[in-house]
Amino acid sequence: MSMATRTEQQPAGPHTADSHDLIRVHGARENNLKDVSIEIPKRRLTVFTGVSGSGKSSLVFDTIAAESQRLINETYSAFLQGFMPNLARPEVDVLDGLTTAITVDQQRMGSDPRSTVGTATDANAMLRILFSRLGTPHIGPPAAYSFNVASVSATGGFTVDRGSDRTKTEKVSFSRTGGMCTHCEGRGTVSDIDLTQLFDDSKSLSEDPFTIPGYTGDGWVVRVITESGFFDKDKPIREYGKKERHDFLYREPTKVKINGANLTYEGLIPKLQKSFLSKDRESMQPHIRAFVDRAVTFTECSECDGTRLSALARSSRIGEVNIADACAMEIRDLAEWVRGLTEPSVTPLLTKLQHTLDSFVEIGLGYLSLDRASGTLSGGEAQRTKMIRHLGSSLTDVTYVFDEPSIGLHPHDIQRMNNLLLRLRDKGNTVLVVEHKPETIAIADHVVDLGPGAGTAGGTVCFEGSVDALRASDTVTGRHLDDRARLKETVREATGALEIRGANANNLQDVDVDIPLGVLCVVTGVAGSGKSSLVHGCVPAAEGVVSVDQTPIRGSRRSNPATYTGLLDPIRKAFAKANGVKPALFSANSEGACPTCNGAGVIYTDLAIMQSVATTCEDCGGKRFDASVLEYRFGGRDISEVLAMSVTEAEEFFREGESRIPAAHRIVERMADVGLGYLTLGQPLTTLSGGERQRLKLAVHMADKGGVYVLDEPTTGLHLADVEQLLGLLDRLVDSGKSVIVIEHHQAVMAHADWIVDLGPGAGHDGGRVVFEGTPADLVAARAGLTGEHLAEYVGA
Repeated sequence: MSMATRTEQQPAGPHTADSHDLIRVHGARENNLKDVSIEIPKRRLTVFTGVSGSGKSSLVFDTIAAESQRLINETYSAFLQGFMPNLARPEVDVLDGLTTAITVDQQRMGSDPRSTVGTATDANAMLRILFSRLGTPHIGPPAAYSFNVASVSATGGFTVDRGSDRTKTEKVSFSRTGGMCTHCEGRGTVSDIDLTQLFDDSKSLSEDPFTIPGYTGDGWVVRVITESGFFDKDKPIREYGKKERHDFLYREPTKVKINGANLTYEGLIPKLQKSFLSKDRESMQPHIRAFVDRAVTFTECSECDGTRLSALARSSRIGEVNIADACAMEIRDLAEWVRGLTEPSVTPLLTKLQHTLDSFVEIGLGYLSLDRASGTLSGGEAQRTKMIRHLGSSLTDVTYVFDEPSIGLHPHDIQRMNNLLLRLRDKGNTVLVVEHKPETIAIADHVVDLGPGAGTAGGTVCFEGSVDALRASDTVTGRHLDDRARLKETVREATGALEIRGANANNLQDVDVDIPLGVLCVVTGVAGSGKSSLVHGCVPAAEGVVSVDQTPIRGSRRSNPATYTGLLDPIRKAFAKANGVKPALFSANSEGACPTCNGAGVIYTDLAIMQSVATTCEDCGGKRFDASVLEYRFGGRDISEVLAMSVTEAEEFFREGESRIPAAHRIVERMADVGLGYLTLGQPLTTLSGGERQRLKLAVHMADKGGVYVLDEPTTGLHLADVEQLLGLLDRLVDSGKSVIVIEHHQAVMAHADWIVDLGPGAGHDGGRVVFEGTPADLVAARAGLTGEHLAEYVGA
């Protein structure tokens, strides 16, 4: 057998292909970026830092990652592009050297009540195939184990034309076995509705009896009920007969004609279930959520015990385990169970499932279970769950883009996350990370610092280089990189205590703890140790308790800080009073809107598969208001000029003189207190970063008349320089007589606390116990648990 000979030739010089080792950005102007030009090394770990709102996300996500995705989409056929979102080209002159970008952001994984950790990561799909092959008794294909598939059967006939006036009727039947519990329709919970919270039964339909949001006397929803012909409009609801009451509450959809229009009437209960209860609670508007909390009680389904699965699906087992048991296990325990299965016929499936489950454990999420609703995951947990499909991937020369991957992580867990980022880089990938934590900045090969300030004061590159060079630089990040909060010399004394006894929500193990009032109390512990279960699940949601969690602010391009905080209401009233006209004129979403662009400020031209083009409205010049409205002035400014002010300018404008509006001044003062002085009042909410949105929410809740504030990781998205301002804000809240309970991992907040409750020692069933309660100084002295060791190292003890 002859061997092919290979001639070794020395290259004359570097290959041309090896010269493309940089991502070049020139003239980036997206959002607040000011003609940013930068070169980012490929196959390295680059960390982007800077104060919140400095332009990090605009550069990394809205420019680099967005253009990569747009270019990839353009490689598909026009037919496929018609089903994809139309992405506009970012505002940038040149983008060169891009590779395929995989974005792993903090967006929640979806609020569909049917979505779980298992369905979101395909682990459930693999388990269903496994049980359909190995489960005994065999009950059917994988769909028979799915709580999203209902069992259906049908029988009928169809006519076959045989020609020459001959026809034949053939009988057909169809059946499909699904795993959905029919009682709860695969949700695991059933709702019990309190009718007294829906309407006043002493009133008739003509007297506007409804207390449901949106059910107003002159609205179409109520008109369909009132004019359906099924009821006497003047009879009190409590006097309805059996049939009338059934029609009012439970009638199936029925066609009715009202004023010549064909409409559908449906009973009140099924209508509410479709409109309100089919949505996740966290995705509801605040007033809708308040109504649902008041009117609806969710209880575990008695038919399936909350598993969502039918009795048939639960009857099939592998050994002693059915699919509901497998999904309820902590993932690290499930991984061990799968490892013990040795069936040659399904070896490829077991290998893939094992890899997926091991990735959960490796990334620090082994304490989750596959039946955990994905909407209940924190932003950090959701981001790490999305990372799972990329671990062990054979792809190289890919650009991975991460948005603060350390969010929600205890200092003990950050090292594990750092190792994963380095692993992705060492496989030959470009890793871009937006981050504030010094522990993650420290592992960077290259650092890009944006700023120097936020909003219009940011958008420029202040520094590029190594971590050591950043530390020696005079940028805001460089100066604060080695900041360390000191332990307090004296702590405040508690004025009372919130007693929690026998707490056993989720993984809590009959916890007894007294949370002191009148002080700054920090609840900490590794991810999954039970912090949120203790605080959100066991602190009574009574009157006077104000909870500021991580639920994202939802809003369109028409929403802005002025509308979200309620600031626009006193401003509109002041303009109306000063000019003797209606307040509605001063809303771009109402009567004052520019008729050409309908108050949007821009006109969109749809170009089908090509990107839509947004052009500034020529009539209003992007001001969003009709020209006649801009003639009305207050304090020498028109409404568009007021909305173009920054919070800092507005605070001065509304404070005194002829433009004094005390109600508006209080709101902008709270926004300035949480570090949002640089935002403009009319800036669309869609352009705000995650940290800015949470602080905006905090500013709104500061107006609540509560005695106890519960904050869930308020340092999320905060730069090192801003943490000090947050600590000052927490101190002011406590000094004003409030009690502040903070769920937090940041060592600066722990060191600044008056009292610490540390949960652990591990996550999941290894946690759920109180490891330590006392002052930060005592925790450092005792070096109790992982938190004590990391806090002692942080303060240099």
